Amino acid sequence: MDNVDLDVLRQVCAWRQQQPVVLGTITSTWGSAPRPAGALVAVRADGQIAGSVSGGCIEDDLVARVRSGALAAHGVERVRYGISGDEAARFGLPCGGTLELLLEPLHEASRVEELLAALERGERVRRELRRADGVATLTPALGADVLQLDDERLVTTHGPHWRLFIVGAGQMSQYLARMALALDYQVTVCDPREEYRPELPGVTLTQQMPDDAVRALAPDAHTAVIALTHDPKLDDLALMEALRSEAFYVGAIGSRANQARRKQRLAEHFGFTEAELAPLYGPVGLKNGARTPPEIAVSILAELTAARYGWRIPEPVFVGRGATAAST
Repeated sequence: MDNVDLDVLRQVCAWRQQQPVVLGTITSTWGSAPRPAGALVAVRADGQIAGSVSGGCIEDDLVARVRSGALAAHGVERVRYGISGDEAARFGLPCGGTLELLLEPLHEASRVEELLAALERGERVRRELRRADGVATLTPALGADVLQLDDERLVTTHGPHWRLFIVGAGQMSQYLARMALALDYQVTVCDPREEYRPELPGVTLTQQMPDDAVRALAPDAHTAVIALTHDPKLDDLALMEALRSEAFYVGAIGSRANQARRKQRLAEHFGFTEAELAPLYGPVGLKNGARTPPEIAVSILAELTAARYGWRIPEPVFVGRGATAAST
């Protein structure tokens, strides 16, 4: 669940104190739909709307139908937009785009307030909506994200989809951790050194040794591990475990020379082959001239975003004026 959808739930919980609300969940898309399956939109009885599913046209139609009492007035309802080329054009969908929503009038048994409270605590939640009566059940979400719809129920997964494990609690790590929270990462910062104890609301702090902490985390394909201490005694331990996990991104800060030495250490002391070391990112971050800690944090998160979507960004060509930017 991204921050847009979390904001929708916050708005929904505030509105339910005033007026009836209909919550819509995108259950499937075909073609080039603007929003992914699982995205949320909410419409209040007087036409106020929160969230987005198309950029405007579908929302306008939902508002008109909710105001008229023609939509989800008596129970959970399934609607589809963009079946034909003409309708796709009418509702602002790209050519061939089709979008399906499940709309539910909210009530106490919808349990949206409980869902929001769990998400505010950083938990991952599985919500099962019974289509016959709109009753929802909430359970901890384990394993991969799920969105399933059949004639009886809608099952959705809510909460952080991605995890970021940072070795080191210095200034760079603090900027990276705060920014990663805004991108819906569940963030853990590991640093056994007594002198590093930052205040980072929403971030899990651990004093374990990095190798023990990575093993406990059990990185999966939704996990990134980044070493930022410049201390091989800490960074190498985390990298050793992370490179043998399913983490989608493993990286370390430092120059290219440091990266070469790091790979040599991992090969000599831990038996890594050249092929096993190939996925290691370093120096971390897109090469965009970043120099300050917050700039470098932005470049790291940009590279994480690219890795999540399967992109490997090539080395840029410096075309500006002045001194060549420092490497991250």
